[in-house]
Amino acid sequence: MNDIHADFSARGLIHQTTDDLAPWLNEKPRTMYIGFDPTADSMHVGHLMQVMTLRRFQQAGHRPIALVGGATGMIGDPSGKSQERNLLTLEQLHANTEAIKQQMQNFIDFDEVGGGAVLANNLDWMKDFSFLEFLRDIGKNFPVNVMLGKDSVKSRLEGESGLSYTEFSYMLLQAYDFAHLFQQYGCELQVGGSDQWGNITAGIDLGRRMYGASLYGMTCPLLTKADGTKMGKTESGAVWLSPERTSPYKFYQYWINVADDDAGKCLRFLTELSMDEITALDEARESEPHLRSSQKRLAEELTLNVHRQEGLDAARKATEIFFGSEIQDLSDAQLMDIFADVPSVKASRDALAGGEINIVDVLVDSGLCSSRGDARRAIEQGGGYVNNRRIEAIDYQLSPEDLASETVIVLRRGKKKYALVRFES
Repeated sequence: MNDIHADFSARGLIHQTTDDLAPWLNEKPRTMYIGFDPTADSMHVGHLMQVMTLRRFQQAGHRPIALVGGATGMIGDPSGKSQERNLLTLEQLHANTEAIKQQMQNFIDFDEVGGGAVLANNLDWMKDFSFLEFLRDIGKNFPVNVMLGKDSVKSRLEGESGLSYTEFSYMLLQAYDFAHLFQQYGCELQVGGSDQWGNITAGIDLGRRMYGASLYGMTCPLLTKADGTKMGKTESGAVWLSPERTSPYKFYQYWINVADDDAGKCLRFLTELSMDEITALDEARESEPHLRSSQKRLAEELTLNVHRQEGLDAARKATEIFFGSEIQDLSDAQLMDIFADVPSVKASRDALAGGEINIVDVLVDSGLCSSRGDARRAIEQGGGYVNNRRIEAIDYQLSPEDLASETVIVLRRGKKKYALVRFES
């Protein structure tokens, strides 16, 4: 059994613990859990911290429980939130839960019969509780003054939007999850983000009051950038683990473009690279920052973990294309993903089939050249490209064989000025 406490300490992954957990964790294999709210049909970059934490515990010889909050997701955790979230329907929650389960299986061995990780859903035990039973059996164990003292509650009560009774009750539900998992699986440790401390200690207290259990808690730092904002947010929204929501190429590019100030932390928090390799990457980042070796290693490791080798290969190919590799045999969707921010023009499919589209004209029509003379000069100087293939003749006529995908030809002028031509019938 590996010393997971030492590994977490070296990576800076321990924010707060209830006790000195090192000797307790090293004494024998323990069962621990982390909760996930199924608020969408995919996990996002912010969930990677929790997923990798479960994976680290499993690889160190402990038994992790991934708890999907089919019941608590109906309410929404007020921790770290400034206002109440929109509530999801049972159908939405069920679909989201199933999608998250599938994604987790890429990271964790859920061979429950063989002692592997457990995938649980708190709706399974909460759905049979009546309101009166819950108040009688669970609610009586919660002093209101203790609940009011939790930071997650105080911050909301002091804010403009206040706190509904629904969200106030969330703490009770999560606390009961811990108590139930202790009863059913012998789970003694809950791990969460630093904003979960109040919920975790509430569960520890409930387990003691209901069962006389000695339970433990640990929080990890939140995954934030150096400026304090959340990691995994872009102008177009969250960076998702689902390839349908965020393509492997865009996922890969997100990590390639991580700032130097954030790269080291991401390598420590999100990858399984050894500390020796991470230290070497830190040193390379200081001495040769232009090589972006940390970002490249980070992008490779995370894309491989999330999207497997096929996704990593596709992301690398797309990256090479954007930097000049010849383009062929792609789909419209792949091209539009790679060149999402590139201007495009429409042209006639019949004109393409009839050999009526000259390279000079299309460079002007696409906006890459300001005039026919400008286009001719670009070609003569070796700066005119079709699908990243240099065109040397100013009388070159485009044909259907030039299509890089079903309907698209990619034009380029010089090193980095691109435009798409989309052909319609």
